[in-house]
Amino acid sequence: MTGLPPTTAPGAPAAPRILLVEDDEVIREATRMALERYGFPVDTAGDGLEGLERFRAQPPDLLLLDVMLPLLDGVGLCRRIREESLLPILMMSARTEPIDVISGLEAGADDYIVKPFETAVLVARIRTVLRRTGLGSRPLAPPGPAQAFHPAQAFHAPGFHPGAGPHPGPPASGPAGSLREIDGLEVDTGAMEVRVGGRPVPLTPTELRLLLEFTAAPGVVLERQTLLERVWDYSWGADTRVVDVHVQRLRAKIGAERIETIRGFGYKLRRLR
Repeated sequence: MTGLPPTTAPGAPAAPRILLVEDDEVIREATRMALERYGFPVDTAGDGLEGLERFRAQPPDLLLLDVMLPLLDGVGLCRRIREESLLPILMMSARTEPIDVISGLEAGADDYIVKPFETAVLVARIRTVLRRTGLGSRPLAPPGPAQAFHPAQAFHAPGFHPGAGPHPGPPASGPAGSLREIDGLEVDTGAMEVRVGGRPVPLTPTELRLLLEFTAAPGVVLERQTLLERVWDYSWGADTRVVDVHVQRLRAKIGAERIETIRGFGYKLRRLR
């Protein structure tokens, strides 16, 4: 019947589930219904504390939250969840000042979208974020009681080829992947483990994909737009502040001296010796 939301075939796994945290009831319900028409199961919360409770009760596949929330704001909620999970986080905001955007990204959000937005644009951003974690290629079963996904999916998402382009990285050594070692920085693309000086370093899927691009071409300058295309799947002129903040977060975890800023161009992974 025309106008009904898409349905899942009997026996097919469920689509990725979204937790929407938005205090404006009209926007919350309109967004929920729009996403459900595209086939996404959606849980909702009206404030930051309720959002945290719902996340802990049943971790979603993606968190979609507003910046301005009562009781616990979106930035605070993002930080709290990042302490417990690597699930993808997309922030919504009617405020476009750089400090608001940067605060959300620094708190651990993978991306942001400015309100008001068209539903098709929101869905495209959601699918892009899910592709980075391997959840956007096909419907998946609902998440279990622990993590909503395993971060290793960030390495093996369909269409993701680190180092693709003029400076390809070393090929993986079979299904088990390969070990990249650069001056004490180790990236195991099979086990999805990152270590610095032998110490495990937890990274979000977006940070992992960014690091893969750098380790695939150490010493090569990667332009911001190139990173937007390879890591965020943006072929259009998106906000390069997303790249800058994620590079800052990555530096804080693997060592600021490892990633050099090439002013006016982009970034490169430095060899320390």
